[in-house]
Formats: sequence, C-alpha cells, structure tokens
Amino acid sequence: MEYSRQEVMQYVQEEDVKFVRLAFCDLFGVQKNISIVSGELARAFTYGIAFDASAIAGFGGETRSDLLLHPEPETLMVLPWRPEHGKVVRMFSSITHPDGRPFACDSRRILKKAVEDARGAGYKFSFGAEQEFYLCKLDEKGEPTKIPSDHAGYMDIAPDDSGENVRREICLTLEQMGIQPESSHHEEGPGQNEIDFRYSDALTAADNAMTFQTVVKTVARRNGLWADFSAKPFADKPGNGFHINISVKAADRSDPLSHVIAGIMERIGEMTAFLNPTENSYARFGKDKAPRYISWSNENRSQLVRIPAAVGEYRRAELRSPDPFANPYLAFALMIYAGLYGIENRLELPPAVDCNWLQTGAAGLRQLPMDLHAACKAARDSAFIRAHLPGAVVDHYCGR
Repeated sequence: MEYSRQEVMQYVQEEDVKFVRLAFCDLFGVQKNISIVSGELARAFTYGIAFDASAIAGFGGETRSDLLLHPEPETLMVLPWRPEHGKVVRMFSSITHPDGRPFACDSRRILKKAVEDARGAGYKFSFGAEQEFYLCKLDEKGEPTKIPSDHAGYMDIAPDDSGENVRREICLTLEQMGIQPESSHHEEGPGQNEIDFRYSDALTAADNAMTFQTVVKTVARRNGLWADFSAKPFADKPGNGFHINISVKAADRSDPLSHVIAGIMERIGEMTAFLNPTENSYARFGKDKAPRYISWSNENRSQLVRIPAAVGEYRRAELRSPDPFANPYLAFALMIYAGLYGIENRLELPPAVDCNWLQTGAAGLRQLPMDLHAACKAARDSAFIRAHLPGAVVDHYCGR
C-alpha cells in the first residue's frame, strides 16, 4: 500500500509509532539510517532532516558535508522485530543539498531517473532478485566465525538443513513488511541459502533488495548466527550470487527482450565494476556455475545470461554475474540503460551457448573482467558509463 504524507502522519499518531527511521544507502549499497521521534516527522516532510555526510562512503569529504534526508511516504514500512508498543517504522529517503539541489551520489535517485528515461522511451522494466548468503556460527563472545551453520547441500531438508526455520522466519518477517518472497531453499554450499522474490517495478525491487539484507542479518542474529553476503566467503565452496531477473513491457506491445539482453551483453564489461565492486567478487567468477564469459543460454546456468522457459508476462532474462555487495539501485539503473541501448540500436543476440564451457572450453567468447582493476579501467574508459552515471560516482568506485 502506498501512503501520502497525511496518511503517514495519521498512521503514526493512531498506531503508537514512537520512532521513524529515515533510511538511505551509501554509494556502495550499505544501508544507513537516522532515527527521529515521531514528533519530528512533520519537520522531516517539510524541511528534511540534516545529517553529516562526511563519514558516509562515497558522499564526499568534510567540506560542505551537510545533506538533508527527505522521507518518501510511499515507502512506509513497520519494522516487525521492534516493540509492538511504541512501534518503529522506516521510510526510504531522497537526499538533497541544503539549497535544495539533488545530491549527485544518491543512487536511489539515479535509478528513478533511469525508470523515467525508460518510460519516456515507451518501456517499463521489472526486476526480480535472487540473493544467496551463508549462515555461519558466532563464537562465545558473539563475534562472527567462518564455521557454517550446517553441512547440507542443494535443496536438502531438515535435519541436515539447519537453516529451514531461519528462512521461514525471514519469509514471514518479509511478508509482515508487505514484501512477497517467491521461494526459498538451501543452496549448494554448507550453510548457504537463497530466497527469491516475485518481480516488481525497478524501484520497489531495489528497495526490497536493500530491506532483504537487513531482515536476513537481523533474523540470523536473533537465531545466534550471522549472515555473510560476500561474493566468495570460502575459497573452496560456491560463491554468493545476486542473480537479477529482468523483463520489459513496450508501449507498442512489441517484445524487445532479445534486444535488451544483447545490450546488456554488449555493455557488461563496462558495468562490471558496479555489479561486482570488491576484490573478493572476482574470486567467484568461473567457478561453481558463476559465469566467466559473455554468453547466453536458454537453460545453462554456467552462462552470463539465462533465459528461463516462460511465456507472456513471465518471459524474462536472468543476469548471473552480479554479487550481493552490488548497490541494487546502480545495478538496476545500468541494466535499464544497457537494455535501452540494445533496443535503440536493434542489437541482435549472438548464437546461444548451450554447452557447459567449464567442460568444453569457450573459444571465441569475450571474457568478463577478471579482477577489480580491469573492471574499473573498463568503467573509466566507457562513454556509456559516463553518460549515465555522475562522474563523482565513477570516481568513487574506480578512482580518477
């Protein structure tokens, strides 16, 4: 349900809400927030709430460090793990300078612009997220360890799968927040899990991806565990992917999905620094069904892009290279722009690679950047990236 400002004010008053969290993320996709008492909400809506941005990653230095958060009422959510009496709610917030200018490194605003640009061109993109994570034990001091919570395998069940009840609690918590998980299961690695979401519009999908990691980490701690979303937590075990499903509807009722995929494949090397932003990200490529080459298939999960068997509104493509440390707002924005590039230039897909390159080799296929340095160089040299991301964003990710 989407709320207006007045409806939020009424809800806060009638439902015993004591604290309001104004949420945003740093440039690298780490969620942050400021908590205000409910009596300050009217001021937040009217003027914004100031904060010191100098210590936020990617938000600049100590000079001119004041920025303002402006809560967006349509994103209101109750945090169900907080007290029932004296509720806590959360709203995502846009970010401006004190003079009202939009903040260039507000990645949520960047995605909003991509959505608007797509709409202006006659297209609406939808996304579905599949994030993998490991559940690991805590030591006697409550500090994270690298000991997996179980030694189960792909789609195993209890008692081998000790994460079953944790996943159930995660899914129920998400439902309480109005987010609909589609499925969940144990993944291939010991203690590794995956929860998938039904597709939604780009901004909602990115907000939900941010919320998901917060919920997983919160529920894991409540169960004496911690959740590791890093790309390759264990050198000899499968990595964590952030598989992104994308679909598109055209105002003229055409089916441009193949052009969208071709555009993403054309630009993927330039986008990789933002989809895989850590050195650890590249240890995952080329292992355990994580892609290495720029290829696609209808079924094969070792390829960069998979087009699952589906028709009509369920027709989609799955990009398998990103990992959970990607900022979803930047990831979705770049995928939209690459898709529009493919549509505008009527790009055609190369032949499908319906074999497992891990077994047969990959002669003639282009390769993804295999380390962060190469990915950053491709991004810095890219006119496509510079056209769609502010220079400050590129500089923070890749240096000047």
